[in-house]
Amino acid sequence: MANHASALKRARQNELRRLRNKAYRTKVRGAIKSVRQALDAKDQEAARAALSQAEPIIDKAASKGVLPKRTASRRISRLAQQVNAL
Repeated sequence: MANHASALKRARQNELRRLRNKAYRTKVRGAIKSVRQALDAKDQEAARAALSQAEPIIDKAASKGVLPKRTASRRISRLAQQVNAL
């Protein structure tokens, strides 16, 4: 464990960031899951609604640095393709 004051502070900050990132990642997974469930049910309206809710969640995670920008873009793009293919 850290002994210096600066190292203790760094450890506290890292823990807070880890928990925050974990929360964002969980939200992203849940949003993607809701889109996929609507796709599996072949419900186009529900899939579109879920996608419109998932897009800002994924974008926000990317802006916070939880996901790389291109990964977020790719996920949104692939979900949109699947919804449009319904």
